[in-house]
Amino acid sequence: MIRLSNIKLPIGYTDEDIRKACMKELRVPADAIEKTALHRRSIDARHKGDIHYVTSVDVFLNTNEKTALSRAKSKNAVLTEAYRYIPPAVKDRNKRPLIVGTGPAGLFCALILAQSGIRPILVERGSRVEERTKAVTAFWDGGTLDAECNVQFGEGGAGTFSDGKLNTGTKDGRARKVLTEFAAHGAPEEILYNALPHIGTDKLRDTVRNIREDLLKCGADIYFDTKLTDILIRDGAVYAAEVEDSAGKRIIECNEIVLAVGHSARDTFEMLHAKRIAVDPKPFSVGVRIEHLREAIDRSQYGEAHNKLPAAYYKQSVHLKDGRGVYTFCMCPGGTVVAAQSEKATIVTNGMSEFARDKMNSNAALLVSVTPDDIIGDGALKGMYFQRELEKKAFLAGGGDYRAPVQRVGDFLNRGCSERFGEVLPSYRPGTGFAQTEDTLPAFVTESLRAAIPMIDRRLKGFAHPDAVMTAVESRSSSPIRILRGEDLQSVSVRGLYPCGEGAGYAGGIVSAAVDGVKVAEKIMVS
Repeated sequence: MIRLSNIKLPIGYTDEDIRKACMKELRVPADAIEKTALHRRSIDARHKGDIHYVTSVDVFLNTNEKTALSRAKSKNAVLTEAYRYIPPAVKDRNKRPLIVGTGPAGLFCALILAQSGIRPILVERGSRVEERTKAVTAFWDGGTLDAECNVQFGEGGAGTFSDGKLNTGTKDGRARKVLTEFAAHGAPEEILYNALPHIGTDKLRDTVRNIREDLLKCGADIYFDTKLTDILIRDGAVYAAEVEDSAGKRIIECNEIVLAVGHSARDTFEMLHAKRIAVDPKPFSVGVRIEHLREAIDRSQYGEAHNKLPAAYYKQSVHLKDGRGVYTFCMCPGGTVVAAQSEKATIVTNGMSEFARDKMNSNAALLVSVTPDDIIGDGALKGMYFQRELEKKAFLAGGGDYRAPVQRVGDFLNRGCSERFGEVLPSYRPGTGFAQTEDTLPAFVTESLRAAIPMIDRRLKGFAHPDAVMTAVESRSSSPIRILRGEDLQSVSVRGLYPCGEGAGYAGGIVSAAVDGVKVAEKIMVS
C-alpha cells in the first residue's frame, strides 16, 4: 500500500473528501483507488481561523503501486506494508507462568502468552470488572471503601476508571499490537488512527471483560479476589507463590512470576523490601486536580470552531527558575474528578472521562516533580510513605469523611480561603470541603504551583481563571519505586521474577504498561 502523510482535511470531512485528496496527491483517477484507511489523524489548531485535520492515509490501488508512486512524485507518499506482530518461537509450551495483577501489563503479558499456546495463571487482588464497578460506584455514592477492590485494585487496573487514554511517547512497534488488540476486543476503531486515542471508561470496561473471556478460552486460569502474600525462593530462584483468598492461604507452584501489580500495591512493595529484593526510590510527582468549564477550555483551544470539534485536550509543562518541573497529566476533556484511594482514611484523586467526553467540566492533574532528595529520611520506600502522608492530610483537610479538600484557583493564588464556588462546581464524589492547599501539600509543591499557573495561563487562556477548582491530592500519577531488573527483564535479585509495568517503575500509562507486558511475555516464551 501507499501511505500519504500531511493530508489536510476540513472539519466535518467525508470519505469522499479523503478519496479526492488521495487522487490529487497521487494523480490517479477515482477508479484506480481500491480503498483508503486513515492511519493517523490530529487536529491542527495553531491558527484559530484555519482549524483542520492533518492526516496520514493508507491507499490501496488496483494498479501497480510502485509505478503510480513514481509518476506521482509526491514528497508525502511512501510504499509500506500493514503492521504485523510476529511473536518469537515458544521454547516450552508446558510452563505455566504466574501473572500477578490484571492491569494493562498483566493482561497483555497473559494475552501474548495465551495466543502463543502458553496457559498463564493470573491472580488479581480485586474483583472482576462487573463487581468492581458496583463497589466503586457504591463508595462514590457515600458507601464504604473496599481496600481490596477500588479504583486502584481490580480487573483492568487503575486505567479502567480513567479515560482509557492510549496516547504514549513510546516508539516501540509493539504499541501497534496493543492498539489492534484493544480494537479487536471492542474498543472504538478510531483508536487505531487518532493521534490522541482514548477508549473512555464506559467502553474500556467491556473491552477488559472481552480480553478476559479470550484468555479463558485459550486455557488461562484467572483467580480474582486473590492477593499475592509471599514469593517463595530457593537457590536464588522462584519456585512458588503464596496467595490468599477468602478461603485462606495456599501455594501455587511456578518458576516464573510476573509482578504486574500497579503503582498502589504498597503491601507488596513492603514484602519485596523485607525479602531484600532490590528496589530503588525513583522520582514521581504530586499535586492537585484542576477543573475548568469544558466550554471554556474548548473555546480557548479552538475558538469559534469549538462546537464542531470533540472536547479539547491540552498538555502543558513549565520549568521553574529553581529547575523544578510543573506539568499537566492525564487530562480528561468533558470528564470528572474521581475518588481513587485504596487505603482507609485517605484521599486520592484521579480523572475519568467516558467515551463521549460530554460532562460539564474538563480536568487534569497539575503536578510538581518530586525527587528522592526532596523527602526526608532513608530507604527505598520513603516516596511511598511520603505519598501516604499527603493522602492522610487531605482526608483530614476535607473533613475526615472522604470529602476531598478544594480551593478556588483565585483564592489559592491570592493566599486566601475559599468560602464559595463560582462558575465551576467540583465534580468529585462523595463530596468536597473547602480547605487551603497548604493544608495538604508541602511548601515546595504549593509555591511551585503558584509560580506555574500564571505561566500556563499565558499559553492556555483561562487556565488561571479565579473560579477554576483545585482538588487535592493527586498522588498516584506514577510509582515511587523501581524494582530493579536486568536486560533479561528478570529481577537482579531473584531468577524467574519479572517486575513489569507501571508499578515496577517501567511504564507511564496504559499503552507503555501493556507494551512492557508484551516484552516480558516474549522473554518468558524463549526462556
